[in-house]
Amino acid sequence: MHTPDFWSRPAGLKSRLLSPLGAIYAAGTARRLAKGNPERLPVPIICVGNLNAGGTGKTPVCIWLAMELQAMGLKPHIVSRGYGGRLAGPIRVSEQQHTADDIGDEPLLLSAFTPVTVARDRAAGARAAIADGAGVIILDDGFQNPALETNFSFIVVDAKVGFGNGHCIPAGPLREPLEAGLPRASALLIIGDTDAQAQFDSQWMSAVTRTNPDIAIVRAHLEPLQTGMDWQDMPVFAFAGIGRPEKFFLTLKNLGANLIHTEALADHQPLSDRLISRLLSDAAAHGAQLVTTEKDAARLPQKYRQQVLTLPVRLQIADPVSLKQSLLNAINP
Repeated sequence: MHTPDFWSRPAGLKSRLLSPLGAIYAAGTARRLAKGNPERLPVPIICVGNLNAGGTGKTPVCIWLAMELQAMGLKPHIVSRGYGGRLAGPIRVSEQQHTADDIGDEPLLLSAFTPVTVARDRAAGARAAIADGAGVIILDDGFQNPALETNFSFIVVDAKVGFGNGHCIPAGPLREPLEAGLPRASALLIIGDTDAQAQFDSQWMSAVTRTNPDIAIVRAHLEPLQTGMDWQDMPVFAFAGIGRPEKFFLTLKNLGANLIHTEALADHQPLSDRLISRLLSDAAAHGAQLVTTEKDAARLPQKYRQQVLTLPVRLQIADPVSLKQSLLNAINP
């Protein structure tokens, strides 16, 4: 689904009318967390989650964590619920055997970097990962799931969006109120350029530090991966089904691509033959190249993958040394 526009604006009539339902949603999340009996497992668990519904940048964070933990000599293994996939698991993701329809687009993308287990039951998935040799678990999108005791928890937020209008679903984008979620987090990882970071600070930082004075603030931004592709003046038809497609389109524009057309899809939207055939036909009619994100490419039908270019991005942490030390302290107390 597309994110409602009023979620990102100061609370207006729609938000006020829906706020009683938002209070019910928040109470349901609180009850589920309170009734949980988190299981302690024999390996460290790092949770990558958010307070907002929709994409905030968790996948690039999981990739960064996997690569850094491997560089530390550890054996990270990602456990994901496999949003959009049909398999309940626990099942080890295989790029050769599985498709995005089986296990979701994000686990398929992440499996190129480190082992990934998909499981609706997070505790069962983590136990399966440990049996598979995991030395540390990265729990993808598990912040509101009470199944497991964690050593370190990230809340990831898009600096440009912030926490929207500050209301809970359906009145706003929040899965739970700030005052409920922030105190449980070890770090707030804010992703965005300098202007977006400043905007976030002016709107939200006082509420963050008031709610959790001890939370670590981690600054980061996304950078295109250098693949040798010359994007300058390339005529491009771009499509993206991520949390904020406009971020992807702006990245292409900043690389010098000539954006002939942009197609913003819903997050995780299925890529049907009809849709991709139309986009390829329209791109060809304009002498343009069809381009998408890594996550969308994972959902592409196999027969189209040679015809669509991918622009990968990677997370750049402003102070990686400090963050890596915090992680080491958490997993080796």
